[in-house]
Amino acid sequence: MQEVHLSQLIAIQALRYGNRRALLSRHDDGWQEISWQALAQWVEQVACSLVAMQVGEGEAIAVFAPNMAEVLAVNFGAYAAGAVVVPFFPSSSPQDVEFMLRDASVKVLFVGGQRQYDTAFPLFARLSTLRKMVLLDKSVCRHPMDTFSLLLDEFIGLGRGQRHVSEVAHRRSRATRHALADILYTSGTTGRSKGVQITYGMYAAAFRNNQPYLKISEQDQLLSFLPLNHIFERAWTYLALSCGAAIAINRDPRQVLQAMSEVHPTAMCAVPRFWEKVYADVLHRAARRGVWAKAVLRTALRQGHQYHVYCRGRGLQPSLGLRLRYMLADRAVLAPIRKALGLERGRIFPVAGASLSPVVEGFLHSCGICMVAGYGLTETTATVSFDVLRQPFTLGSVGRVIQGMEVHIAQDGEILVRGEMVTKGYYRNPEETARALDADGWFHTGDAGYLKNGELYLTDRIKNLYKTSNGKYIAPQQVESALLVDRYIDQVMVIADHRRFVSALIVPDYELLRRYADRHGIKVEHREDMCRNGRILQFLQGRIDQLQARLADYQRVKRFILLSRPFSQERNELTNTSKMKRDVIFDHNIDAIEKMYRES
Repeated sequence: MQEVHLSQLIAIQALRYGNRRALLSRHDDGWQEISWQALAQWVEQVACSLVAMQVGEGEAIAVFAPNMAEVLAVNFGAYAAGAVVVPFFPSSSPQDVEFMLRDASVKVLFVGGQRQYDTAFPLFARLSTLRKMVLLDKSVCRHPMDTFSLLLDEFIGLGRGQRHVSEVAHRRSRATRHALADILYTSGTTGRSKGVQITYGMYAAAFRNNQPYLKISEQDQLLSFLPLNHIFERAWTYLALSCGAAIAINRDPRQVLQAMSEVHPTAMCAVPRFWEKVYADVLHRAARRGVWAKAVLRTALRQGHQYHVYCRGRGLQPSLGLRLRYMLADRAVLAPIRKALGLERGRIFPVAGASLSPVVEGFLHSCGICMVAGYGLTETTATVSFDVLRQPFTLGSVGRVIQGMEVHIAQDGEILVRGEMVTKGYYRNPEETARALDADGWFHTGDAGYLKNGELYLTDRIKNLYKTSNGKYIAPQQVESALLVDRYIDQVMVIADHRRFVSALIVPDYELLRRYADRHGIKVEHREDMCRNGRILQFLQGRIDQLQARLADYQRVKRFILLSRPFSQERNELTNTSKMKRDVIFDHNIDAIEKMYRES
């Protein structure tokens, strides 16, 4: 694979592929094709308009939008103009958006839909560096007092003129691999976001080090549905474009299963939560069809497990009998499952962002879905390790360390990483940089794990930062602080690590809650009754929802348990300074927690 600077990538691919399909963009009336040539023209127009708007080399623009073809045009247009891209999650809170815009001194903000516009509009009066807002979706309803936003077509009109074209060409000629391409903000342990600096050289190293294993080609068709500001989807999409693959962009994550059945991707990256839903859906459908269908599915999965996990996973050759039994099971049951999912052409499906349950991983392999489990962080340009397709693997591991990367396990079990894909630090944050990167260049991941037979395993998180099964980072103290301002809440501990949503253990102010019950005629005799009463739970849920209005959706507590006794030093749940011992509290309430997630 030829190494091409991202500022030139789309233009070079357009020369190579011309009118061949580069993107598929979903609209109400179906999928619209965008050729390499059209994409390159779009990118050039964006670059020229950024120059016309006097966005200088090394200055930041931000993208606050769901997945859209326009987002890729803006990203690569910014690279061509020498600008730095700062992408936001489409569900980011106003406070997070304001902090990132201010911290990166963003000059131009590109917004996607109505939700992003409504979040960003009030911020303009408080941000002196922000010049313009460009609307990627023409259906956005603008505020009557809005005098600073432009539609995308209006923005592109600013860049017409040969002098802008010449300036873009000049900037491209000066582009280096050491220059900053992106700043990707990720939550810190105190809730303050940290801007991970990603250079062009880091992306080039990621392509060079991943491609020998993934072998993406121009024959592949990918489906993109994770947010493009997520380093996993971002690096994966850029790698695919560098290999000439076509990419179908799904804007609404709720429609991804439908999109799969329409696009029939050969490859797609995903977080564990997506495959957990697929697993649950397949089992649910079988259960609805009766006992016989469940038994048939169970038998087919057993043959698939023997074939793919027990034999192929260990590097063994399946016997003739097993090959025949698997062939029958695949033809009758497993292949129809893949076809119903739109994965009959599936070649490789990387999974990362959080720990994947070995049960779900085993199910996917048994179905003949070629998933590869991996591990990485924003700070490592997405990848540290992953399973290698058609080589031995172990359920529960996160694969083998890829070329160009080193892993060392510290004495306390923390995973340390070093290599050309590792960031050089956090933007304008030398304190966090010094904490994360030591003098020898090792990045301290905050994850605990171990190496066994060449495979990497994750065991726990060392730093006080949770990661949901959707791959979103949660700073628990930030959420807890938001809830503790309520007078009815005395203590709270957030639960989110490797869970599909955020929940909490809440110790209420028992006296105040009893007074509320008395005022509203709610008869409760004991604390246990009060903590289980439906009307009281509904009352607290309403207050919690109001308290969380300032948080992003993925940070909000969706379910909670009221505890009938407070956290205490006597039960070893608090330190001498009244700090929570999270593991102890979790263990004391494990049965109630697991029941809550099962019932959800």
